[in-house]
Amino acid sequence: MTFEEIVNYRRSVRLYKNTPIDAERVKHCLKLASLSPNSSNMQMWEFYHITDPETLKKLAVACLGQQAATSAQQMVVFVTRQDLYLKRAKQLVELETQNVLKNSPKEKREKRIKTWKMYYGYVMPVLYSRFLGILGIIRKILVSPVGLFRPITYQVSEADARVVVHKTCALAAQTFMLAMAAEGYDTCPMEGFDGIRVRRILKLPAGAGINMVISCGIRAEGGVWGDRMRVPFDEVYKQI
Repeated sequence: MTFEEIVNYRRSVRLYKNTPIDAERVKHCLKLASLSPNSSNMQMWEFYHITDPETLKKLAVACLGQQAATSAQQMVVFVTRQDLYLKRAKQLVELETQNVLKNSPKEKREKRIKTWKMYYGYVMPVLYSRFLGILGIIRKILVSPVGLFRPITYQVSEADARVVVHKTCALAAQTFMLAMAAEGYDTCPMEGFDGIRVRRILKLPAGAGINMVISCGIRAEGGVWGDRMRVPFDEVYKQI
């Protein structure tokens, strides 16, 4: 399929055939999802690919028993891992240092490496650290005066950082669903779930968050609820 055909083929499927799907092909789609754009390349996500029948049953209950979950052949839970910011930042310092050594002229390497060490060694840890909302308030206080003299990002509270992490995880989820459509597989992104139960089923640490649960399979008759409806494009398209 062309990309346009893939986008048009992808629908939120609420009922799947009782036909197994290839776990390796789903895993490949998740590898493609890991190439998605994300804020500062921090990649604070994890993808839990569920193929075990008993775990699928437990997740279906946690997803409120909706048909998209009970008929799913497999599921993927997209998880945010803001708690891994120090580990990710350290990895990226090392990766960017190697990138500079490989691709930058010798006379610019030292400065560029220093810049990356500052960004991932200081800026990212400061931005993503959390402590009962207090650190976010401090960050807000610090950036507000700077904004009087030059453009600056004001979204630095702990709630803002959480939104960023979830946005970038959702980008990966969308890439995954399009990749699945290219394979001829179907998906349904579900936000109706009991997050406490999902966390317990997956044995997630306290710092992890549930972005969404995506059911997977092959659409059955009636699995797509009618024609696709969108508000008129002119209502949402604004050319300036």
